[in-house]
Amino acid sequence: MGTVLEPTHTDLPAVPPRPDPNHSDCRGVASILARVGDKWSVFVIMMLSNGPKRFNELKRMISGISQRMLTLTLRGLERDGLVTRTIFPTIPPRVDYELTDLGRGLQQPVMALGQWAIEHQEQIAVARTRFDGRNQT
Repeated sequence: MGTVLEPTHTDLPAVPPRPDPNHSDCRGVASILARVGDKWSVFVIMMLSNGPKRFNELKRMISGISQRMLTLTLRGLERDGLVTRTIFPTIPPRVDYELTDLGRGLQQPVMALGQWAIEHQEQIAVARTRFDGRNQT
């Protein structure tokens, strides 16, 4: 006598619809978050929150940033409309960087993120040490 194979669980959840491959919202948002969530961009926005700064002034204020990385960060922020670059016709030429209205709109969330990081860096260091201690081979 053979066994009869009958499905016993017929109440299956519906398969969720697949996202539209032509839907580019996620990609667009991801590229913006990559810019504004980048650590150097966060520092630059924080430093420019008190008004325009010159390149070397920013470099002195942001510990650990290289000249090349500051240049790339400022260029990216300018491209995204968050920072303006103003050249003054002096000898030598003076260049100031300043937040645009769009950049100033980002100032509050970036400052909150930076403040949160400052306030919780000790707790995160402890958690990292604990995690690394458990996961050593």
